[in-house]
Amino acid sequence: MVSNQMIRDTLQKIREISGVEFHAFTMDGMLITPLSVRKNDDVKNVLKFLNDRDVQEFDDRYYFRVNDGNRLEYILSCPVSRETLVLGQMAVMQLEAQISAHQERFDKDNFIKNLLMDNLLLVDIYNRAKKLHIETHCKRVAFLIETRKKDDTTALETIRSMFSENENDFITTIDESNIILVKELLPSDDEESLMEIANEMADHLNTEAMSQVRIAFGNVVGEIRKVSNSYKEAQIALSVGKIFTPEQNVISYGSLGIGRLIYQLPLPMCRMFIEEIFHGDSPENYDEETLATINQFFDNNLNVSETSRQLYIHRNTLVYRLDKLQKMTGLDLRVFDDAITFKIALMVVKYMHYMETQE
Repeated sequence: MVSNQMIRDTLQKIREISGVEFHAFTMDGMLITPLSVRKNDDVKNVLKFLNDRDVQEFDDRYYFRVNDGNRLEYILSCPVSRETLVLGQMAVMQLEAQISAHQERFDKDNFIKNLLMDNLLLVDIYNRAKKLHIETHCKRVAFLIETRKKDDTTALETIRSMFSENENDFITTIDESNIILVKELLPSDDEESLMEIANEMADHLNTEAMSQVRIAFGNVVGEIRKVSNSYKEAQIALSVGKIFTPEQNVISYGSLGIGRLIYQLPLPMCRMFIEEIFHGDSPENYDEETLATINQFFDNNLNVSETSRQLYIHRNTLVYRLDKLQKMTGLDLRVFDDAITFKIALMVVKYMHYMETQE
């Protein structure tokens, strides 16, 4: 059902244009618009208005049926005149069109929610998509927008306003903290294009809606039935991003790398692996100098000269630190295989710490 506020806004615009004030009632006679002059018999007449006629006259007032399909939804009332009869019929057409559009949007929202949650059989997906005039074969991707504030209606309305021009984009909520955008794409759209869309959303929400958000998106899919896959990938990207790249507000599933593999590991296996690598001495206990050296060395792709330059230390000093680390762990970061093992171990430690804090 459309909101009472929407009915009031529409009738207010009609009054401003025509000068005629309409009174709106629900089917049980409850007044939903303010009256400038209160008539005592309005509600009584509305309650009598339960036949199948589209318009009926009582006590110098017209009463118009406003239907949702074949069901009576609202009743409009206005003074009797030739002009108001025509104007009332036009007002009914406008309200019924709004109800129909709202109902279609509601049905589409429910369809998308059930699609994302895998609550539909394959045959139902295509049948309902056809009934709702939703294209089944086109490029789409699911964006997941996590808001820091619960039930952030401002963020939701901001996103809807950003994508209001394309009726094939679907925006809905899954829970009180997450907004879903299922966006239809152009054939030329690629990973870079999706990053631009996500960054634009993040910037717009931050400046216009004053909402701090994290945005993730899955892989592009070509069929409506695969949209849920893109949504699940966006969920994984959001979680993995919090663990390994917490400084990033936008992350894609395709950029997760080995982080998404580590995310699937059970904690007991992780603990066993870390014990074997570090022999009970967690990297979290390393001093700041050692951690800075390790991170800078990885950032420079194991380049000793560039790392020593950026750390403002002599090359031999860096070699000494790497030798010291090798004695502690048995891993030489200058050797590619050892460096990979150490890098994965650091990521596993981050993953374990995150999961333990969630428990």
